[in-house]
Amino acid sequence: MNVNKVILVGRLTRDVEVRNTATGQTVASISMATNRFWKDKSGQRQDQTEFHNVVLWGRLAEIAGQYLSKGQETYIEGRLQTRKYTAKDGTERRVTEIVAENMQLGSRAQGSSAPSSYNNPAPAKPVAPAQEAPAEEIPTINLDEEENEVKIEDVPF
Repeated sequence: MNVNKVILVGRLTRDVEVRNTATGQTVASISMATNRFWKDKSGQRQDQTEFHNVVLWGRLAEIAGQYLSKGQETYIEGRLQTRKYTAKDGTERRVTEIVAENMQLGSRAQGSSAPSSYNNPAPAKPVAPAQEAPAEEIPTINLDEEENEVKIEDVPF
């Protein structure tokens, strides 16, 4: 049995680059960062950031170009693929990327605004300010910080 599956949840490190191939197929490139946290032997919190290059094709590329922006969280599911290319200096290079097969949009970076494609070109009618509902606090379990075992009554579902 062979499996080539990648699942990433991270934030975009730059805006999406969308282009078309010579045959007219849409392709988009994104760069994502994922973080890993742990405690070392001395109990100090450690973290490590990994950067990933992701390629999206077709309609998925169009959607990414329209809705994703730098700092936004996103879920990518796909496969690893290595390709060869010749650099400008004539040397042969290899690059391993994630080819996305599925994508889900996540929360935006704080302080960022929506891309222009989100904006409605029609003038909006003035609306009375609405009262915002208080944010519901969702209980979470962080196994790295738990000293004891997780109790079944602590599980929120």
